[in-house]
Amino acid sequence: MAKQIRGIKTQDRIVRRAAQLASVEGLEGLSVGRLAEALGLSKGGLFAHFGSKDALQLAVIEEARRVFSEAVLVPAESTPEGLPRLFALQAQWIAYLHAESFKGGCFFAAASAEFDGRPGPVRTRIAALAGQWRERLAGEARRSKELGHLNPDADPARLAFLLHAITLEANWAHQLLGDPDCFVHAREASEACLRAEATPEGLRATKARRVVPARPEGVLS
Repeated sequence: MAKQIRGIKTQDRIVRRAAQLASVEGLEGLSVGRLAEALGLSKGGLFAHFGSKDALQLAVIEEARRVFSEAVLVPAESTPEGLPRLFALQAQWIAYLHAESFKGGCFFAAASAEFDGRPGPVRTRIAALAGQWRERLAGEARRSKELGHLNPDADPARLAFLLHAITLEANWAHQLLGDPDCFVHAREASEACLRAEATPEGLRATKARRVVPARPEGVLS
C-alpha cells in the first residue's frame, strides 16, 4: 500500500510539472528526457507511469482540467444560480488567467490551437472539454432566462460565444502583446455584455456588481 501511495504521488508530481511545461512548449513538445531530467527521474521510471506519449498527454489534460475546475468552477458554485453565477463564472475565468495558473496562459487555448487539425484521442478530449465549458456558460445563460434574469429575446448560445471570445482575446493580448490592461478590458466588456441582456430583476439579483473577483492563488467534467 505504501508503495502504491508513493507511486500515485510521483505520478501527480509528473503531471503537474508536465502541465506547466506543456503550457509553454506544447503537448507535442513534451520530451520524456527533458521531463525526466526536470523531475530527477529516469526515462524508464517516468514512462512506467504512463506507457505512451498519448497517455502522458491525456493525463496532462486532466491535470489542466483539475486546475481549471478548482480555480473557476468550484468558487462559482457557491454563487446563486442564474445571472449571479454567470457573472461569477466569467469573473473567475478572467481571474484564473490573470493569476497565470499556467506559465503559458490558457492551457486549453494553446492546446486547442495545437491540436485542432490533428485527429486522435488527444484532440477528442481537448474538444470535449472546450465544448463542455462553452456549454456551461450557455447553460447558465439559459437558466438566467428561466429565472427572469435575462431578456426574453436573449440568445444563450450567442452570449456564451461573446464571453468566450472576450476572454480568449484577453489571454492572447496578455501572452503575445504583454498588454497590461487586457484583463481590465475583459472584465469591463464582460460586464457590459451581461448587463446589456439583463432584466431589472437580473440586475437586482447581482446587485449590478462589477465582474471583479478575488484573484485565485497559483493555480471541466
